[in-house]
Parts: sequence; C-alpha cells; structure tokens
Amino acid sequence: MTGNQDPLSRDIYSITRLNREVRAVLEGSFPLLWVQGEISNLARPASGHLYFSLKDTYSQVRCAMFRNRNRMMKFTPENGMEVIARAAVSLYEGRGEFQLIVEQLEPAGVGALQKAFEELKTRLDKEGLFAADRKRPLPAYPGSVGVITSPSGAAIRDILHVLQRRWPRARVIVYPVPVQGAGGRAVTRRFPRPGRPVNRSVIPVSTRRSPPVGVEVAHRVGRSLLQKRQH
Repeated sequence: MTGNQDPLSRDIYSITRLNREVRAVLEGSFPLLWVQGEISNLARPASGHLYFSLKDTYSQVRCAMFRNRNRMMKFTPENGMEVIARAAVSLYEGRGEFQLIVEQLEPAGVGALQKAFEELKTRLDKEGLFAADRKRPLPAYPGSVGVITSPSGAAIRDILHVLQRRWPRARVIVYPVPVQGAGGRAVTRRFPRPGRPVNRSVIPVSTRRSPPVGVEVAHRVGRSLLQKRQH
C-alpha cells in the first residue's frame, strides 16, 4: 500500500524544484503565441520593465515585458487599452505564479471593459446622478461613520486604520454585506442589513434599527475594472 511506503524511497519535491519543473513543462508545451486582452494594473518600475494584467470579461493573466522589448514599442500602453501580445507562457518561480512573458505588443483599440465603463458613466451622467445640485456637503468631523462593506475583509481594516489616525473620536457602524461573487452583486444593490460591531472601534447597534450616521462609505478592496464590473 502507498501509505506504508518507506519514507526513504519517496521522491519528495522541494517547492523550488516543483516550480522549476512546472515552469519547464509550461515553456516546453506552448510555442510563442498571440493573445488579445485589455490592459489593467499596469506598473512601470524604475527598472524599465512593464508589469500588467491582460484580461477579458471572465479571466485575467499576469504579464511581464522586459525593458529590452518594450523600448521598441511605437505606442505607450495604458490601463483600459485593448492590445494584442506575442508572448511566451511561463511561471514566475519565486511566487509560483503563472504568467506571460511578452515580446511584442500592439494596440487593438479601446478595451471592451473600458468602453462599458465609459458608457455607464455617460448614462448615469445623463440621469443627473453626477449633478452638482444633488451633492451634499460632507461634514468635516462626523460623529459617526456608516460603512457598507464586509465586516471581515481588508476594506474595513483600512477604514478603521485611517480613522484611528485622522479622527479617532468617530463611531463606526458597519452594515455587513458580501462584496464578492454573486451574493455581493445582489446584496450591495439594496439597502444593507442593520449595522453591527467589528471590533472595539465599532459601536454595537440594535438589530431592528440602525442609529443615524453623519456620513456613509461603501467600500471594497479591488480596483480593476474587471472586479468593479462584476458588481
């Protein structure tokens, strides 16, 4: 039986060996290929390399384009731009992350997600939702802050950290909602459930009625258009 195998005879992989061999399999299984997607999370560090994601409606993949390749480009890539990339499939061994090593990049027009985002902005603007006369002045020092987010996610931790530094006297009331997946899309579009505490910085409230707040914040971590479009 496998469970009784002599430990000395097992071929036990280190993480480094595993990642190295997986990288070899990936790079040996795929030729250079062309792939089309929309740029997001674009970073230009001092090294001169480019790091970004290519995505479509349902998926995304991390990409790296090294300085000796991107210096030959005749355009400046930007977030939201639809591009066609000639790339090699690989794996970044240090983090075990699947990625594309881009050798050539060409513009293919405005990305579908960026276009949908701009169309939504235009529609909401026509409905008057961005009109100046609809905006209310925000209190400089609110006595209480309502937060519409997940009570266990990174977003509420960020808000509590900032309030602790900037306005520690504020009471925080959390309206707990899921912010990812199908449940998040449904719940965050209707008025949230009554607030409840997250930690000592957040006051407990009645399960039947929430106290009034000076300002409300709807917040989630995740800044790409793909993540926002899903909500």
